[in-house]
This record gives sequence, C-alpha cells and structure tokens, in this order.
Amino acid sequence: METTSKRFEEYVSLMAQSLGHADRVEPFRGYCTGLMLPVKRKSVEPMAAHLSPDRVRSEHQRLHHFVADAPWSDQAVLDTVRSYVLERVSRRAGSPEALIIDDTGVPKKGKHSVGVARQYCGQLGKQDNCQVAVSVSLANERFSLPVRYQLYLPQSWADDADRRKAAKVPEALEFVTKPMLALQLLENLAEVESLPELVIADAGYGAGTEFREQLTAMGFTYVVGVTGAVSLQMQAQAPLQAKELAMQLPSRRFRTLTWREGTNAALSSRFAAIRVHCASRAAQPADTHEEQWLLVEWPREEAEPTRYFLSTLPADTPIKELLRLAKLRWRIERDYQELKQELGLGHFEGRSWRGFHHHATLCIAAYSFLVTERLVAQKKTPTHRLPGEVSSLPEGFRPRGSPA
Repeated sequence: METTSKRFEEYVSLMAQSLGHADRVEPFRGYCTGLMLPVKRKSVEPMAAHLSPDRVRSEHQRLHHFVADAPWSDQAVLDTVRSYVLERVSRRAGSPEALIIDDTGVPKKGKHSVGVARQYCGQLGKQDNCQVAVSVSLANERFSLPVRYQLYLPQSWADDADRRKAAKVPEALEFVTKPMLALQLLENLAEVESLPELVIADAGYGAGTEFREQLTAMGFTYVVGVTGAVSLQMQAQAPLQAKELAMQLPSRRFRTLTWREGTNAALSSRFAAIRVHCASRAAQPADTHEEQWLLVEWPREEAEPTRYFLSTLPADTPIKELLRLAKLRWRIERDYQELKQELGLGHFEGRSWRGFHHHATLCIAAYSFLVTERLVAQKKTPTHRLPGEVSSLPEGFRPRGSPA
C-alpha cells in the first residue's frame, strides 16, 4: 500500500519537470518538507535547522538560494501543481465550477520588503503596513486551489526606481489596480484547457463597472459583490441605487435561505433576487443579454440590506444556486487561513520580488499536496505535516531576531 511519504516522493519527481534543473529538486523537497513540519516558524533559517541540524549553515544557504535567487518559473510550478491535484481529486471532489478572485494581506514591519506599504490588510481588518497579493483559485464546494498569485505593487513602489531596483522588481512591470491585476491573471490562464467559465469576486473587485464589463468581454459569466451605491434599473423604471431598489421591494420578495452548515449552526439569512439592468446601459435598447441578477441579503435583525451581488448567470437560475455561488468565497478564506497558520505563507523574511513569489508558490505546492492527501484519503487529520519525527534543533541554535 502506498504511504503519504511515498506519494510525496512521486509528487517531488513530478514537480522536477517544472523546476528547470535537476539540482533544484532536493531544495524543492527540503523546502516543502520544512513548510509541512509542525514547527512554529517557516522562514528559511529555522526550517534549515530542523531539516539538517548537523549542517544548518549549508542547508540554510541551499534553501535561501533556491527561494530567493534561483530563476525557476512560478507559473510552471503552479501549472504542474494544478494538473496533479485535478487529476487526483476530481473523481472524489468533482470538477472545479468557478474561478474565485481574492486578495490577502501579510503584515510587515519596515519599508524595504517588496511592495510593502500602508494599505488595507484583510488579516488585520484595518489599514496597516503590509504586502497584498491578488490570487485566482479554482473551487467547488469540496475543494479549492490557488492557481495564480501575484503581489500587488502600490503606485508608490511602481514609481520609485531605487526601491524597485533594490527589490529586483521586473523592469517591465507597471502599476495596475488590483481589479486590473486580477484580469491580467485571468488572461494569463486563457490557454489552460477546461477552466470554469464562472468568476466569483467580492465587492472590492465587482463594484467596478469596467471590471464587470471586461469579464463579459473575456467570455466569463460572474457572481460578484457590489456596493449599495451601484446604479441599476428595472424595466420601465428610472435608475436607482441598489440599496434604494432593495428597500422598495415588498417583504414577500425576501426568503430565509441557508447556504451551508457552519461550525456550530446552519448559516442562514433573508435574500431576494430580481432582474435588473446596469444604469450605464439605460440609453441602449433593452436587451435580454444585458439583463442581470441582483441578489440582496437583508438579515431580519438589520435595518437595511447588508450585501449585494450582481450576476450574469442565466435568467432561469434558482435563487438558491445564486446564493450558493455567491457564498463560495468562504473556501478561499479558509485556504488563506491554512496557508498562513500552517504553511507559513507570511513567514518569508527576504525582500525581493522573486523571493516573495517563490516562497508563496512553494507554500501553495506544499498545501496542494496535503489537500490532495486529505481528499483522497478522506481523513480529517491535520493537513500541515508529513508522517515522521521532527529533528531536534542543534544545541545553542537561536534564530536571528530572538531575544538574547
């Protein structure tokens, strides 16, 4: 019978094809193993100490070169990871049904790590010093997997030649907003066969008219969050903001629906769905292809609606299906939680563009292997470790930055 360790070796052998050089296979194995160890800190130095306690310095140099300097392709590795996962989990978990756009913040001290700036950090729920990355994930109800991941480069960084040079930001890279970066990542996936044609995103992306129009132009349907200020109209009515339109709906239009089971109870709220046109299209003749769904969430205990979604799914889509897809983003939030808490996504201590992306790619590679093991074995065991003992740290080892 195959063991997890044997399957991991097969996984490493498969990944070798996308790393470019044979001498990168061992650092790949070591780095991913380090990320999956049940240890507190997943930066290069403590991982090297746990992996090779008798030769910490040489292991540190090897891992550091691999993650910070070696010119292997993040995209090639992520594409190989995607193929590995889908081939093994589709029979048990089904095919992915959506591409989910999201972003995540990594709190940082100082100002030299690539892309760090004072901006909104979802992990902290406020403006703070952080790096923010935009991702595209494949998902259905049973599994999800990041397939593209790129750092958002704030304009203060994009316009600063000295900081760009110090962090080795690619010369051709220009400033783009997060929604435009997400569209670029989707375009980058265009050559991948059998991708879902549905895109899901929150209001940070969906509120922009240009973003929604670009999704349609690219051939995608969507379910995206919007704000209550988006201008809409129903047939033969003057344009109204989504909030105004929702509050004019009779109470009988709202139904209490459950979208999934939470940790302690079913997750339910009141919802209404109506067909609308975006007001920016109002000057054009009515066209059923331009009509969209507006899904409104209005909890019974609230004085006004709390969430709004627009969708270009077909007119005969049941409201329960609209709701299920609108709420599918929870999977990506859980991915980020596990990637950060268990795989050390935010633990990289280097400052370069390449190092930031290599570390994230390796975290995704390790996480994807463990997600596959969990789905194939159908075990509810911890997802962040390989079987085996953790080597003791060498006597006197103290990571940089530790108190004396």
